[in-house]
Amino acid sequence: MKPAKPVRCAIYTRVSTDQGLEQDFNSLDAQYDASQSYIRSQAHAGWTLLRAKFDDGGFSGGNTDRPALQRLLDDVGAGKVDVIVVYKVDRLTRSLADFAKLVELFDQHNVSFVSVTQQFNTTTSMGRLPSLFQRSGLLASTSARLE
Repeated sequence: MKPAKPVRCAIYTRVSTDQGLEQDFNSLDAQYDASQSYIRSQAHAGWTLLRAKFDDGGFSGGNTDRPALQRLLDDVGAGKVDVIVVYKVDRLTRSLADFAKLVELFDQHNVSFVSVTQQFNTTTSMGRLPSLFQRSGLLASTSARLE
């Protein structure tokens, strides 16, 4: 059997305050460990963890102006990442508009997005379905009709 093609995975972690970051084991570490375990569980599919760490300690999720997130997005644009893994979706952003823009950017670069603790995984066709609806405008028009 042919070995699976390597799937390059980047972990993104964020916490809003810098309180507790000086501890030996903090929230960023916990998020990273959970995400790393998830990646290991996908080793059969060729998932491998990239060495670069993308940790934003003390930054709000209300916007995308965060140094580690910007480095991650640069790597996405450069074709260095196949999957972005986060502990929870709100670690990436708390803004629905920013989230939609990020998912669109990921789609443009064939990058999948996985939330370890939530049912959000765009590595599968069913996981990509919401972004297909979004791009086609179905989600927006359906939402408008419901209001």
